[in-house]
Amino acid sequence: MAPVAKRPIMELLDLLGRRWTLRVLWELRGESLTFRGLQSACDEISPSVLNARLSELREAGLVEAMEAGYRLSPMGRQLGELLLPLDAWAKRWVKRRA
Repeated sequence: MAPVAKRPIMELLDLLGRRWTLRVLWELRGESLTFRGLQSACDEISPSVLNARLSELREAGLVEAMEAGYRLSPMGRQLGELLLPLDAWAKRWVKRRA
């Protein structure tokens, strides 16, 4: 079992701040995707980087591997729900910049 973080938010932000991590989570918010499907959804992320991110996200308990591919775990879905207000804000922000 992993040691308990002294500052859990910093540990989470470190994980989410890694290149492609948020994109992988975002693309998995719907249905499960195969490795190739996820790679394609992530604008052709390199296989080695996708493998690393999936491994980190599985270890963090946010993604699950299944026969049909990868999907968000219950904790991953909770995190995805928390990102929805940020998505709504970003859409308003983009409109304002246009």
